[in-house]
Amino acid sequence: MPFAFTLTDIIPATPQQIYDAWLDTRGHTKMTGSAARGKPVEGATFSAWGGYIKGKNLTLEPGRRIVQSWRTAKFVKQDRDSQIEVLLESVPEGTRVTLHHTNVPDGHTGYQDGGWQQHYFEPMKQYFSDAR
Repeated sequence: MPFAFTLTDIIPATPQQIYDAWLDTRGHTKMTGSAARGKPVEGATFSAWGGYIKGKNLTLEPGRRIVQSWRTAKFVKQDRDSQIEVLLESVPEGTRVTLHHTNVPDGHTGYQDGGWQQHYFEPMKQYFSDAR
């Protein structure tokens, strides 16, 4: 049975900086430290982590919100795409990033139990701290 979860963290950057990096080939690659491909256009496909993650931009609100279909190489053919919603809110320390990940296939708890933190939030903190 698919499940959903929400994670939140503070990243030392503006909402627009995170939005721009998330949707750009070079920016996403630099902020995560792994190969990515994408562009900031609704309907455009993207890949991250050397093709391990693939999806499509569903809804884009510059500097505020990103909604993407999302699946990994570990999803089986029968698994429907999951969906992520990334909300960006300015706070004194930078940006509160709230990630809603829905329709995650049963058993794929690694995304909730450290995957997002290890592969996104922590590298993003380092990248944007170094860019200051």
